[in-house]
Amino acid sequence: MASPVLLVIAHGSRDPRHAATVHALTARVRSLRPGLRVETGFLEFNAPSVPQVLERVAAEGAGEVVALPLLLTRAFHAKTDIPSVLREARGRLPRLRISQADVLGPSPLLNAALEQRLHEAGLAPGDKSSTGLVLASAGSSDPEAIAVIAEIARELRHTGWCAVRPAFASAHVAEGCRTADVVRALRSDGVRRVAVAPYVIAPGRLPDRIAGGAEEAGADVLAGVLGPSPELARLLLTRYDEARVLAPAALSA
Repeated sequence: MASPVLLVIAHGSRDPRHAATVHALTARVRSLRPGLRVETGFLEFNAPSVPQVLERVAAEGAGEVVALPLLLTRAFHAKTDIPSVLREARGRLPRLRISQADVLGPSPLLNAALEQRLHEAGLAPGDKSSTGLVLASAGSSDPEAIAVIAEIARELRHTGWCAVRPAFASAHVAEGCRTADVVRALRSDGVRRVAVAPYVIAPGRLPDRIAGGAEEAGADVLAGVLGPSPELARLLLTRYDEARVLAPAALSA
């Protein structure tokens, strides 16, 4: 019996770097598991859309799909948008079994990818004890998603950093929580070196805002986005495998 199709669901962006990064990541997933059919669908801005991909795989004879949100936290898209799109598809395609995998974060693999990006940006492992880390995410109006980012920052603080504080790029965040504000706050607390790590997957408007805030406030190190990292590709397969085990429960939900 063929394995379920893995459908990676990305948000989409007018910035062409976003789709290019998503496709590079799914290509890496294919290389890690040859023979697994991996498709990519977008919620908006880019093609193909999620419904288009589901209709195509159903027409080609696929019997089961695991839809995996390319999201780091459970916010609006994971709780509302994607379930709605999948419910509509189940109604149109009754012979196609569709289950939804969990979001990617939190995960030690994401933390490992984050540290790798920091090392690539010039931060040596021995620098951690004298470096304050700004964990800069896109942000959300969902309190659960904000709480997850804050908890990740607390966990990272115990891995050798001088200090770790979350920052957010979206318009929903409170004053003082943007990247530039947090960099300046660490400086005022006497932290000698400040590194900014974007906790985002692909380039776009909000990651650019994070980078702009880091540069504006004079951060010493600015890491790249997580992108098509090997750790992230492995995490996609982990969530896919977990969803296959839980598929009966997900389908009945």
